[in-house]
Amino acid sequence: MAKYYFAVASKKFLLEEEPLEEVLRERTNYYSMINKTIDFWLISNPSFFQKTEFLQLKQAMNKPIAAIVSTNPVFIDWIKLRIGYVFTGEFEEASIDHIKNELSEIE
Repeated sequence: MAKYYFAVASKKFLLEEEPLEEVLRERTNYYSMINKTIDFWLISNPSFFQKTEFLQLKQAMNKPIAAIVSTNPVFIDWIKLRIGYVFTGEFEEASIDHIKNELSEIE
């Protein structure tokens, strides 16, 4: 099982109110410059949020959500500092393919 880290907030907040596109574009360019493989993804309504350990958080948010998921906990900490009003956490998943299958859901 691989460990993934996330920052989650309402979809509206992340995609409309914050300059997230610019932040992720800058990070992608930086990774390209240092020849590092992309280790983060933006997912709308992530399925991992259906797990029982996130039930209370999901109920508190009560809105469509979006998440930035990464294998790098330092990157998620940086996102938390950069964006602010996000919840962070971690989960385990057997395969990265499950996460990659959700990428096409961003509208």
